[in-house]
Amino acid sequence: MASFFIDRPIFAWVVALFICLVGAISIPLLPIAQYPIIAPPSISISTSYPGASPENLYNSVTRLIEEELNGASGILNFESTSDSLGQVEIIANFVPGTDTSAASVEVQNRIKRVEARLPRAVIQQGILIEEASSAVLQIITLNSTDGSLDEVGLGDFMIRNVLGEIRRIPGVGRATLYSTERSLRVWVDPAKLVGYGLTADDVNKAIAAQNAQVASGSIGAEPSTSTQRTSALVLVKGQLSSPDEFGTIILRANADGSTVRLRDVARIEVGGLSYQFNTRLDGKPTAGLSVLMSPTGNALATASAVEEKMKELSRFFPANIGYEIPYNITPVVEASIKKVLSTLVEAIVLVFVVMFLFLQNIRYTIIPTIVVPVALLGACTTLLLAGYSINMLSMFGMVLAVGILVDDAIVVVENVERIMAEEGLPPKEATRKAMSQITGAIIGITLVLMAVFVPMAFFPGSVGIIYRQFSVTMVAAIGFSAFLALSLTPALCATLLKPVAAGHGHAKKGVFGWFNRMLDGSKEGYSRTVGFSLKRTGRLMLVYVALLAGLSWAFVNLPGGFLPVDDQGFVTTDVQTPSDSSYGRTEAVIEKVEKYLAQRPGVDNVTFLTGFSFSGQGMNTAQAFITLKDWSERGPKDSAAAIVADINRDLSSSIRDAKISALQPPPIDNLGNSSGFSFRLQDRGQKGYPALMRAADQLIAEANASAVLQKVYVEGLPEAGVVNLVIDREKAGAFGVTFEDINNTISTNLGSNYINDFPNRGRMQRVVVQADARDRMRTEDILNYNVKNSRGQLVPFSSFTTVEWARGPTQIAGFNYYPAVRISGEAKPGFTSGDAIAEMERLAGKLPRGFGYEWTGQSLQEKLSGSQAPFLLGLSVFVVFLCLAALYESWTIPLAVLLTVPLGIVGAVVAAMLRGLPNDVYFTVGLITIIGLAAKDAILIIEFAKDLRKEGKPLVDATIEACRLRFRPILMTGLAFICGVLPMAIAHGAGGASQQALGSVVMGGMIAVVILALLMVPVFFVSVQRVLGGDREKAAKQGEMYGPPAPAEL
Repeated sequence: MASFFIDRPIFAWVVALFICLVGAISIPLLPIAQYPIIAPPSISISTSYPGASPENLYNSVTRLIEEELNGASGILNFESTSDSLGQVEIIANFVPGTDTSAASVEVQNRIKRVEARLPRAVIQQGILIEEASSAVLQIITLNSTDGSLDEVGLGDFMIRNVLGEIRRIPGVGRATLYSTERSLRVWVDPAKLVGYGLTADDVNKAIAAQNAQVASGSIGAEPSTSTQRTSALVLVKGQLSSPDEFGTIILRANADGSTVRLRDVARIEVGGLSYQFNTRLDGKPTAGLSVLMSPTGNALATASAVEEKMKELSRFFPANIGYEIPYNITPVVEASIKKVLSTLVEAIVLVFVVMFLFLQNIRYTIIPTIVVPVALLGACTTLLLAGYSINMLSMFGMVLAVGILVDDAIVVVENVERIMAEEGLPPKEATRKAMSQITGAIIGITLVLMAVFVPMAFFPGSVGIIYRQFSVTMVAAIGFSAFLALSLTPALCATLLKPVAAGHGHAKKGVFGWFNRMLDGSKEGYSRTVGFSLKRTGRLMLVYVALLAGLSWAFVNLPGGFLPVDDQGFVTTDVQTPSDSSYGRTEAVIEKVEKYLAQRPGVDNVTFLTGFSFSGQGMNTAQAFITLKDWSERGPKDSAAAIVADINRDLSSSIRDAKISALQPPPIDNLGNSSGFSFRLQDRGQKGYPALMRAADQLIAEANASAVLQKVYVEGLPEAGVVNLVIDREKAGAFGVTFEDINNTISTNLGSNYINDFPNRGRMQRVVVQADARDRMRTEDILNYNVKNSRGQLVPFSSFTTVEWARGPTQIAGFNYYPAVRISGEAKPGFTSGDAIAEMERLAGKLPRGFGYEWTGQSLQEKLSGSQAPFLLGLSVFVVFLCLAALYESWTIPLAVLLTVPLGIVGAVVAAMLRGLPNDVYFTVGLITIIGLAAKDAILIIEFAKDLRKEGKPLVDATIEACRLRFRPILMTGLAFICGVLPMAIAHGAGGASQQALGSVVMGGMIAVVILALLMVPVFFVSVQRVLGGDREKAAKQGEMYGPPAPAEL
């Protein structure tokens, strides 16, 4: 193959240019993302049951739906929340690769089977099934520029003119309004109802009957009489459209001709449908809309589409309405990719400098440099064909590949240059001879490197997606590099290089001359060291065994992890006031938090959603989305981690009547709400809610007292004061009152009752009946409600009802069909997430029987990745062994090569320990890279030693000569790779933690390979050949000399 391209250099150029052309076309077509879609696909099932308690919701709605979800195809787990606002949400997670459209259809069919058993109010409210995402992509806010519109007016405008448009954008999974639209509110006065002998149920029935659509037909429609000449629609105004019209609804017509109308017993207005949520931007009231990305969406493309859509829509906004997008996660995506691109350029420059230092000729240096962009462009084409994106993982693969890509070309150029210098051959002939010597080594190295990374592509689950992106990038780049080393590189060597004279290196002066003399001296010293070592192979193998023992201890004790936590340019803060707090009390705390954050120089803006938090929904909750200034404008004191620590310390001490928790987002979207762990304590023994909470309190107390854990808390709303209405059913029956009438009266007055709809400026909006505010503030108000008995008489609740105060749940959670408590926390400084997981499992093991636990989100993926990593490493080593055995038709040569691998792992583990890095996904990727690089350097020596043995040289002489010949290219390629990953190891800013994690491990491993492998590879080769290769007798007969051969001039 090489000879073909040596004789046809233009053909080689055409092939390379074709690769570049296709790659250049591929780049704009590749989507850009921070990470590929890693989180398991999810489906959300949500509904509401206004006025229902959490226990009632959980038993009558949630459990029934969960029963049907059990056994759904591909389901991984499901989690439910039933809260005091009557809201139910169930998130069903499916195994990666599941078709969410098919899964949604199956979930809908399963829920259809249970609808007949659900309360009528739930069916009336509807059950929403949609693809779920917990990752907030953007928050859009509307504001009134002149203050003429309140939150309800802004929210109504947003739902009419913005919400639907945003939901239709490709990539948007869910758009949630954190405000409200308008509705017709009927605020009834229970005292006036009693005065007229009416009840709330009478109001409901009258509105339902008199605000109705009428299909009135037409006159003159067929079949008609033969004389009919005209036809016309008959219109009847059945639906009412204004508070005044609703006020005329007749509740009762008296015998004397008088009437009781709705306006006589109620205050009627067009108000808000819900008063649960509000949005604030930097302390000012706004209407807010959160945009959540679909599981298959691309963040950059979706965010850009949303921004363009808002620009388009804003042209039609009234002059007094403006908009902002204060929260947007995409800057970190753009900044991270730009940072990695910068790292890639820096790596290429550093590799060029190293090559120029060794080769000392621009012609020699430019040849390997040309290979890099061609191979990377070829890799981009492969990514496009595989359906992947440009993301952090694929870019990391390209950065690591830079040092590998030049290796093959360097080996070719260096060997050509050596032959021209030693044998005086012209470039073309020298290239032919060089390629005959190293083609096998290049193919072997390529197969080994590709074999190392290929197994990663076949691992299942979310962690497998991470490995797959990296694997495909590396394999593609290495494949193109090898092809170019056998085609373009020899063609360039034959045409671009000029003949060199013997000793040309010594003739150079200045820095290059000094470097050459130092390198030659090092090479001869290395040859003598190898000869000395080969006399003591037994002792060195014992040292190697001791090194393996130390490595095993260090590896086992290296703490685990999943992915590094990067500064993503934003943090979130969860605010929770006491469970019995009013909105006013919560708002006062919010204002204190806003004031504190306004003084932080690193904070750009603060968006508060009140009534909502990661813990749940209620008047005592709020969630702040804090956008930080650009990384270039912030120092270490204003990093995301520092701001989180300051908020937790300062506000927890200064605001005593609220629980405030600042959190960094997780590295991967949709794998939890924070970078800490996600633990689910389950009641598997039907112990009951009180026992479950006692077990949770015990576990949390012990966790917070642990030396490993901190900030361990229940991720949910605490118990609150509840009013138990104790209804004496016998008394109620004696009065002729049915339980259905009691239920209707309570739910209407306290919980509100959705009756039907009314047309309001082109939109159908809801009609809601509820007692006025002053008539539902105290328990005495409840006892004053009246219900009509079977004889038409009013009976006060006080006749058959008593009130008891108690404590009860405001939220009930479930996980995989068991009642559960969501527990979150994190490791203390100096410990990793793997330490935290192990400690929680230890403490959970001390709980009474009947309680179990499961992990979810990022913690679950970390557990899975930890269990997969040893198998993946072992599989990679085994595949390399098989490839080498097949390539060299030998079982001993692969063994000698693979004995080098632990030396690189030693460097990787030491680097991780020195930098405090855990054994996480990037560590595993780094180790796999080191396996290939260590094997590559060993092959360079062993391949030459094997060829020299075929020429008849004794084992030790052949080994020493091979080491001497390959010292320079091994040192050059090793330094090139180390310099190539140096920018990763010292990176900072956006994505800096991830780059450091991978770069440090690979760099440490490669340093160990260069230093230790040069010494130990000859020892391994000779030892294996003597023990397993039948060379012991030959050595004894031939009386091999163990000293180095006479130095040869380069």
